Amino acid sequence: MKIQKAVITAAGRNQRHLPLQTLVDREGFPRSALNLLIEEITSAQIQDIGIVIAPGDEALFKESVDVTNAKLTFIEQDKPLGYGHAIHCAKSFVEGDPFLLMVSDHLYVSDSDASCARQLVNTAEKLGSSVSAVQATHEGKLTDFGAVGGTLSSGGKNLYAIDKILEKPTPTQAEQEILVPGLRMGHYLCFFGMHILTHKIFEILEELLKKKDAKPSLSDALQILAKQEQYLASIIQGRRYDLENRYGMLTAQMALALDGRHREEVLTQLVELLAESKHK
Repeated sequence: MKIQKAVITAAGRNQRHLPLQTLVDREGFPRSALNLLIEEITSAQIQDIGIVIAPGDEALFKESVDVTNAKLTFIEQDKPLGYGHAIHCAKSFVEGDPFLLMVSDHLYVSDSDASCARQLVNTAEKLGSSVSAVQATHEGKLTDFGAVGGTLSSGGKNLYAIDKILEKPTPTQAEQEILVPGLRMGHYLCFFGMHILTHKIFEILEELLKKKDAKPSLSDALQILAKQEQYLASIIQGRRYDLENRYGMLTAQMALALDGRHREEVLTQLVELLAESKHK
């Protein structure tokens, strides 16, 4: 399996502005969140990227991009029929190949020499199957993410064979249905915002979309996928930052700054800011 294409979903009415926001990158330059996400993808040696957008947004998105080593294709989601439908809009772009799927409202900081996307692509290409990136997440944040349950896989360290998926479960529901061996108490495997998926996902989404008033979620489709072919979860050595959260943009900015070349300068400014606020 070779991953040569990626899809970014950016058509959600409540999230579509987030990838256009400006942050300061690791080198100290102002960049759009979309640029940073595209660079995450190209770090995995993928240059062919489809971006699913709402009608009329193409000019705005093109204006926010300064990355030159990627080929971008803008794909309009003509009707707001949910996340599953947005993914299905990229079927023609993907052309039957396995692909990297990423959401547009997350940014990433790797704790490894390889980027988060590169880690996931390496795993999927080695094992030749669909793989979702996951992170051990405290139960207090479960309502922000999809979560998975499964068993340790023989494919390698930090790999799990998925058998159950819940969309933003309560802690009680998670405790009852998706306990995972080896995790700390009160922690669960939650989606990281990136997946490697085979073309099978489009067949599943097509069937779900045939239902009356259907707005299938990705979790709905992935639950079916887990029953039809090998589908794994891989713990990524890194951190995800959800821009949609309260102070999400601020938290992501600080994470990027502390991972960059001006770390000491940023730390000094933070200490000064804390000292000033303490005296008010």
